[in-house]
Amino acid sequence: MAPPIDYAAIAPLLIVLAAACISVLVEAFLPRHQRWPAQVTLSIVAVGVAGLALGLYAGGTPDGITTLADALAVDRPTLFLWGTLLALGLGGILLIADRSVEPGGAFVASAASRAAVGAGGGGGRLDVPEDRSYGTPGLAPTMQTEVFPFTLFALSGMMAFVAANDLLTMFVALEVLSLPLYLMCGLARRRRLLSQEAAVKYFLLGAFASAFFLYGLALIYGYAGSVRFTDIATAAAGSARSDALLLGGLALLIVGLMFKGSVAPFHTWTPDVYQGAPTPVTAFMAACTKVAAFGAILRVLHVAFGDTRWEWRGVLWAIVIVSMVVGAVLGLTQTDMKRMIAYSSIAHAGFLLLGAISITEQGVSSTLFYLLAYGFTTLAVFAVISLVRNADGEATHLSQWAGLAKRSPVVAGVMTFLLLALAGIPLTSGFTAKFAVFSAALADGMAPLVVIALVASAIAAFFYVRVIVLMYFSEPAADGPTVTVPGAFTTAAITLGVLITLLLGIVPTLALDWAGGGGFVG
Repeated sequence: MAPPIDYAAIAPLLIVLAAACISVLVEAFLPRHQRWPAQVTLSIVAVGVAGLALGLYAGGTPDGITTLADALAVDRPTLFLWGTLLALGLGGILLIADRSVEPGGAFVASAASRAAVGAGGGGGRLDVPEDRSYGTPGLAPTMQTEVFPFTLFALSGMMAFVAANDLLTMFVALEVLSLPLYLMCGLARRRRLLSQEAAVKYFLLGAFASAFFLYGLALIYGYAGSVRFTDIATAAAGSARSDALLLGGLALLIVGLMFKGSVAPFHTWTPDVYQGAPTPVTAFMAACTKVAAFGAILRVLHVAFGDTRWEWRGVLWAIVIVSMVVGAVLGLTQTDMKRMIAYSSIAHAGFLLLGAISITEQGVSSTLFYLLAYGFTTLAVFAVISLVRNADGEATHLSQWAGLAKRSPVVAGVMTFLLLALAGIPLTSGFTAKFAVFSAALADGMAPLVVIALVASAIAAFFYVRVIVLMYFSEPAADGPTVTVPGAFTTAAITLGVLITLLLGIVPTLALDWAGGGGFVG
């Protein structure tokens, strides 16, 4: 018998996935000059319609359900995560679609496009070979539209990842979200060798992480006889057999999930990939992948392994401490803006994991809120980074940001606000999110971790403040970078990120109530 399917519940996921498939057909059959407007329109409309379908379904205050033969669970955390992913996905698509900051767009037509002869791997200039087939010598084709189906497929994979109700569905979703990201990281028009190196590193390390996840899945299936989360929880709670397979499988699962969430010590890909990928892709990846990874971590820990928390919590305590310390301390040594934000994301991953291992309703709601707040702030930060440019492209070295406030007070002011949000200063979403997570951890008996988290936050605040001091209290170099006037798409993305960061810091009640509207179903 065919399994019953609740199409209304999974409509947002189906819409994005269908749009990704249509986007491939657009890429195959439309004339080249018509692809960019068609792809941009299709992507934005798809995300908008999916958001509308989500709002209509969530407005009916539905109970949590499982569908597709219990492969997907649609409950309040799933709906919150889907809404967050769609909103962040829209911001990412706007940045990807912009062609005014980087004339012609930030992407080559194919990830296989080679670098120009003699172009250094770290070279900032437009180092693609001369291509006369499109009428512009020395430039790659200006209609780089393959990135749009990649983005939609990655977004649909993320939505399936956070809703997966069994390990096999979660693994398939992991691959659907990961493979497009590997390619997108290698699409930068500038710094081709650096971009391709980032893509290869991400692919190789991601393949190892996927193998860990799959091996863990096999061990857990051997223990429980099922890959469904509720069956695993039942077997773990009522079985007299040895827990060696269960805990070994969980350890391998954790490696795969922590890799995707940039949690130390599984973070080594993060700085290189953030630096080498095109900045719009870095923004999309930094915001959305974090949401997807921690949405999946929450579901695995709370639904499948909640009853065995005393066996694994000590190990995750150590991982939380390592991630916070590595992110905060190594962030101090960075001289590149994108690498600095990468280490910042590793520290924030530790804070997020602190909420995720609080196996309480408050732990779930605080982590969901933190993902929403962090995603929009990070998206806007990378959008601002893309605006500071010199003749070779983006000026990401810290020394090039000296005196930026004198060249562009508005951009410096926006960046200052966003950095203060990442530092957790009051009246920003970062403060509210950290307060919620730390409160949940204290309520669950993790006071020592909260103390360490406060110290790590203080250390991390130094490298945010260092950038602010550099922008306002240093003299700009005579040949320093300029600030590009953003186009409509980038302006909209930055405005969206700044407004959400401000609103969640001043009036967070609505988002907190939505995040705490209900628990997981199995």
